[in-house]
Amino acid sequence: MNKLIISPSPHVHGEFSTKRLMRDVVIALLPALLVSFYFFGFGAVKVVGLSVISCVVFEFLIQKFLLKTAPSINDLSAVVTGLILSLNLPSNLPWWIVIIGSLIAIGVGKMVFGGLGNNPFNPALVGRVFLLIARPVEMTTWPLPLTAVTPDATTGATPLAIIKEGLKNGLTIDQIKESSDYTFSYLDTLFGQIGGSLGEVSAVALLLGFAYLLVRKVITWHIPVSIFAAVIVFSGILHFANPDRFIDPLFHLLTGGMILGAVYMATDYVTSPMTLKGMMVYGTGIGLLTILIRTFGSYPEGISFAILFMNAIVPLINKYMKPKLFGEVK
Repeated sequence: MNKLIISPSPHVHGEFSTKRLMRDVVIALLPALLVSFYFFGFGAVKVVGLSVISCVVFEFLIQKFLLKTAPSINDLSAVVTGLILSLNLPSNLPWWIVIIGSLIAIGVGKMVFGGLGNNPFNPALVGRVFLLIARPVEMTTWPLPLTAVTPDATTGATPLAIIKEGLKNGLTIDQIKESSDYTFSYLDTLFGQIGGSLGEVSAVALLLGFAYLLVRKVITWHIPVSIFAAVIVFSGILHFANPDRFIDPLFHLLTGGMILGAVYMATDYVTSPMTLKGMMVYGTGIGLLTILIRTFGSYPEGISFAILFMNAIVPLINKYMKPKLFGEVK
């Protein structure tokens, strides 16, 4: 006799398991990781390794001894959190600060809400912003790439910080570019000849990973492209209005954590909208807020704060931009 079995959702299954998706993200990050190892040496290897191991260990311990649930470290989500957190850190960051950042990312940003799928904010960004506020000196002391190190200097300001400081001192954009601190070109930002966090050094490496994620259908283009478009439009308007006070859109796209944030953090499934229209509203908001913070705020960088703010708005976006019901006419 056949029996009708009723079970809770989900009822539709696909090939995209959590482990496979996370594995693809790890593969997509490999070019950026290899570039960071090349330019920052053992310091980068140490920060990445310590961040990943700490995230995995903390997730295991919290699940086993605090939440009393079966550990889920095999899904690789903790590994991805560790990798993304490390790419937001300088390679000379003390080991104990890396461990604290990992604990905040996993313990506060993820597990306190119930683990993967329940966190409202991107865990790696929670860890990064906490460290930026708690340890601002260490988090903003940027080592120069090994190929750019000189006997007189092993650390230096990021391109965004140089522009911010120059404008604060009353210089125009052209005067800043002619100063001795402005020693890089747009070509350098593409291939890694600048100081900054591990994930800021090479736009090309990050874009290679972006292409891989698109081909593998891990993410769609809607969030990253809407972020880039918003950055181009809003920074372009400012630059057109006053090129002496506002840098051009290409500079904003290629410097800081713009590509890293747009491709690898803003696209997090759990903390981004469900619909394509919602994704584009979400991305546009991130782009606008990033330019506002970079241009008028105290921090030279703004993508991390922008993503976290828009993470908080995602439930509202989902409420008013719901998927069309099957069979619905309107």
